[in-house]
Amino acid sequence: MAVSPRGPWALCGIAAAAVALGVAELVAVPFGPAADSRTAVGSAVIDRTPGPVKEWAIATFGTADKLVLTVLVVAVILVIAAISARFESRRMPVGSLAIAAAGVLGAAAVLSRPGSSAIDVLPTVIGAVCGIAVLRLLTSGRIKDAPDDGAETESAEGDHTDRGRRLTLFGVGFLAVGAASGVAGAVLSRLTSSVSGDRQNFALPRVGRTAPEVPAAVQPANVDLPPFVTSNADFYRIDTALSVPQLSRADWKLRIHGMVDREITYTFEDLDRFEAVEDIITLACVSNPVGGDLISTAKWTGYRVRDLLAEAGVHPDADMVLSTSVDGFTAGTPVEAFTDDRDALLAVGMNGEPLPTEHGYPARLVVPGLYGYVSATKWVVDLELTRFDRAEAYWTKLGWSARGPIKTQSRIDVPRTGQDVALGPATFGGVAWAQNRGVRAVEVRIDPPGGKGDWRPATLGASYSNETWRLWSIDWRAEQTGLHTISVRATDNTGAVQTEQRADPVPDGASGWQSIIFAVR
Repeated sequence: MAVSPRGPWALCGIAAAAVALGVAELVAVPFGPAADSRTAVGSAVIDRTPGPVKEWAIATFGTADKLVLTVLVVAVILVIAAISARFESRRMPVGSLAIAAAGVLGAAAVLSRPGSSAIDVLPTVIGAVCGIAVLRLLTSGRIKDAPDDGAETESAEGDHTDRGRRLTLFGVGFLAVGAASGVAGAVLSRLTSSVSGDRQNFALPRVGRTAPEVPAAVQPANVDLPPFVTSNADFYRIDTALSVPQLSRADWKLRIHGMVDREITYTFEDLDRFEAVEDIITLACVSNPVGGDLISTAKWTGYRVRDLLAEAGVHPDADMVLSTSVDGFTAGTPVEAFTDDRDALLAVGMNGEPLPTEHGYPARLVVPGLYGYVSATKWVVDLELTRFDRAEAYWTKLGWSARGPIKTQSRIDVPRTGQDVALGPATFGGVAWAQNRGVRAVEVRIDPPGGKGDWRPATLGASYSNETWRLWSIDWRAEQTGLHTISVRATDNTGAVQTEQRADPVPDGASGWQSIIFAVR
């Protein structure tokens, strides 16, 4: 074996893997996003991860789940490379075989992505070859000192030490080359594929029906609650896209097919013949835990999906619309949610500007009353009219329910868990939601130390519509020090009271009352 067990064999493997990853990333730039093996592998991992594990990742890491996955994938590759390099030799090139196997898996992942072709695997192959070449060089024993005439012969121990130092220097050098290549590839890919310029040049369509003004009374006074309309920067983001798709308006098309009288494909220019409308709608993620923040409200600009479907002619026995994103994600939505008077939208604008790329530019679906996993497809390019007994969408294949009506829920924003409250008057508050039904009432119970309080009605902010959340507040006087518990429950406009029974987000959304412990000092 060329590299001594006492040599920096782990660094040799890590450096080789870094070169393989970095070169693949850099070479993929002219091929386009479909050739990015890092994104392809991460997306393949996401697609094949069991539903409960995905739910745990979202609950644990929230909107940082994709960054965590990327770091984890790279870390696993580097660890495998470090270990396998220990066994690299001329007779048994274990490390080289490990890099080659990783290249095969990366190429397979690339080919599995929508829109990829055989040529897109070339960057992965080139990266793997470069990684193997670096590993063979570092472990071959060909890295030696320049001859030094007149110097005394070094001892075997000294030769080992010097060679280890040289290998370390070369290993660090190749590691730096790999890292630099990867960073350069990522930056160049973003610059060459970005649709930011296309988005900046897009003017929202003239609206035929504007959203009613939001009255000041929707926001309770004297309590620090989230704004009624969430800014684009603060709007939650949960999706399966490891790398945000970059789709221009010129390349965008929406195909409507399946159980229809006629198949139609709309271009962005075709949308001009439909009336554009504005609606303020609250969206919620099915992964939102009790008291969670995966819920936001925005003013959406777009076109009624029912108008687009009407031209295709929906068959009466179709009961599901299977929507597909440009990256292959699918969602199954009941047909009635697109055709009734709730005004489900093909949205092109968000809070008065074009959709942010991470929220679906140039077009996405917004459907009031349904969790996003069955309705809110971003970068949408395909609507297939079908039936629930014939097709399954992405999340339903992983154990979530086929239909996802949003449950009546409420949340406490003030006080926070563990917060200290001073003796005397205080104002607490939060939000409640029951999209497509609306919130009629919110009740709050504050339990003193060692006792039980009574349910009291909270003061509600003005109701904007049944499709938006409702903010609430309650005045309270703290008269006893110690730990207190505050609980909340909502009642929707059908008279149904939010259930106390706890349920996990899987399979159809969390339920239960939120309770928070706070201290009066």
